[in-house]
Amino acid sequence: MANDTSDQSPKIASIEAFAKLADYSLMNTLNADPDAQKNGDEHQPRQVYSGHFVPVKPTPLPDAQYAAHSQNLFAELGLADELAQQPEFQRIFSGDLSYAPAPMSKVGWATGYALSIYGTEYTQQCPFGTGNGYGDGRAMSVFEGVFQGKRWEMQLKGGGRTPYCRGGDGRAVLRSSVREFLAQEAMHALGIPTSRSLSLFVSHSEHVNRPWYREGSQSNDPEIMVSNPVAISTRVAPSFIRVGQLELFARRARSGAHPNALNELEMLVRHLINREYSEDIDQTLTFSDQLIKLAQLLCERLSNLVADWIRVGYCQGNFNGDNCPAGGYTLDYGPFGFCEMFDPAFQPWTGGGRHFAFLNQPLAAHQNFSMFCKSLEPLLQKEEGSLAALRQTRDQFMEVMKQKLDSMWASKLGMEYYDSDLVMGLLNLMVSTRADFNMLFRELSHVPKDTSSLTCTFYQTATDEQLTQWQQWLDQWRDAIRANEQHERVSQVMKQVNPKYTWREWLIVPAYQAAEQGNYAPLQELQTVLNTPYQEQSKEIEDKYYRLRPEEFYRMGGVSHYSCSS
Repeated sequence: MANDTSDQSPKIASIEAFAKLADYSLMNTLNADPDAQKNGDEHQPRQVYSGHFVPVKPTPLPDAQYAAHSQNLFAELGLADELAQQPEFQRIFSGDLSYAPAPMSKVGWATGYALSIYGTEYTQQCPFGTGNGYGDGRAMSVFEGVFQGKRWEMQLKGGGRTPYCRGGDGRAVLRSSVREFLAQEAMHALGIPTSRSLSLFVSHSEHVNRPWYREGSQSNDPEIMVSNPVAISTRVAPSFIRVGQLELFARRARSGAHPNALNELEMLVRHLINREYSEDIDQTLTFSDQLIKLAQLLCERLSNLVADWIRVGYCQGNFNGDNCPAGGYTLDYGPFGFCEMFDPAFQPWTGGGRHFAFLNQPLAAHQNFSMFCKSLEPLLQKEEGSLAALRQTRDQFMEVMKQKLDSMWASKLGMEYYDSDLVMGLLNLMVSTRADFNMLFRELSHVPKDTSSLTCTFYQTATDEQLTQWQQWLDQWRDAIRANEQHERVSQVMKQVNPKYTWREWLIVPAYQAAEQGNYAPLQELQTVLNTPYQEQSKEIEDKYYRLRPEEFYRMGGVSHYSCSS
């Protein structure tokens, strides 16, 4: 009934009505960099020593052209689809805030963060060698407001240089922008917490060079520089506070970087609680108790998130602390990928290493959570009991993570309880016959009696011995779920856990290649298909999108693996 009421409510159809929803809690309650230009003219790389954000104006796309918007997110926000076609909306969300009507701000903001990789703190990649140059190098938030009773922040990706650009050009290429635009909404449709996609604009008159692969290349690393049209995608989230941001302010507090360092850490944590956890943390609790509750909640959210990633075959190829939102959702779709042919060590990013591989993601999450807890410690130095409780929560993460994973594997197989022998037996068989991860589980969701319906998911012809092993496993599994008695119920439940339509990079490539030529129809078709991943679709869609990766794409650069250049 609530959805019906929402659908009948007047939609926001003008930028003036949109602007009236502005509520800039971050800029109004946190500290600006005291060295910043208030007018947002902050486009040169420099160190930022204090403050929670730097006011910065985005750099508009020249000759911006509409490519797509998310109809689903527009509906959730109460926005009319025709708003995306209005010139003022298009100018603002292609980077020109001079068209922003009051009370919208004509200046956006960028934030700094620290870098940690698997629990090790780094400053070396910072051009200044201090870590004070890390942050949003080409992303800036331009709006924060309350829609339908819920607070959202809107951030331009590829909106130009900020003080954190480290010498980069501040732009995002169309290829990576299409991928992020599609991936965020696809993950939401899969039921996985994520940042969202509002709109996508492209300039066909401004190009930047990026390293990429020759056509058909099987090289591991890019071989040539390619001229790419630039784009701006707007990503939307309750906030963009990352574990890396807390790390930055905790480092400053521990080292006494400036007299207000500990206070700025506390301000940021309180802001995080208000933005991401206000419904779950009792504000009447002491601050130390709020911190313990905060850690417990992120432990739950983050472990659920990573279990969900593995459920659908997603690999966050660069799961550093700065790519881990403190709200516990998916962010930064850079070197990500979806596992097709099952490989526990699947890693789409050539610079990622095995530590960020598909089934190592729980370990990476553990390290990020440990750094999150470490970042809270300076606020509890005078409270030994609370500090001990925080460390206990930190040390329990992997046990909580194991429980989530066990539950996830059981749900994928339609089982009430996790059975290690059945799950490990299945995964070993999938490796030996090179099974497609999502297709195999979707076919299992029909609860087949024999292996004939599963072989279509194998990337190699199974031997007689392997088929015998598959049949033995299938019989054991069917007995475990009492398939003869509750076939339909188990099948129905499994089809809500195991998606039919998921990301396949070799089907995304033609969409961004077409977009480079000004044809956005393939992109928009993918939007439609990926928005209903659990449902059966037309025979035409099934033949096109539900199939094994063709052999020519097995080791192709830019498809089976890619660099982080975007």
